[in-house]
Amino acid sequence: MTDLQPGWAVHSNDGRRLGTVKEVGQNYVRTSQGRAPDLFVPASAIATVGDGVVHLNVAHDDAQNMGWQQPPRTDDTLETSPESDRDRHV
Repeated sequence: MTDLQPGWAVHSNDGRRLGTVKEVGQNYVRTSQGRAPDLFVPASAIATVGDGVVHLNVAHDDAQNMGWQQPPRTDDTLETSPESDRDRHV
C-alpha cells in the first residue's frame, strides 16, 4: 500500500473510473468521487497497481453498494517505519 500515491486513478474491474486516490491508509484507500461521498476502499478489493492506476477486483456498481462510504472504525494510519531486527520474523 505504501506505493500508492494521492492523485492516482481508481478503476473497477469492468473498466470504469471510480475516482481518485485521496489518501492512503494501512488497510484502506480513501477514494474521492467528486460530488459523491468518498469511498474507503479496503486493501482486499485492490487487484493490481501500476502506472498511476489502482485496479479493483469488483465492478463499479458493486463498489458503490458495498457500504464503503463509512470510514474505518479503527485507526488506519499508514505504517512506514522500518521494523527493527529484533521484531523481524525470518
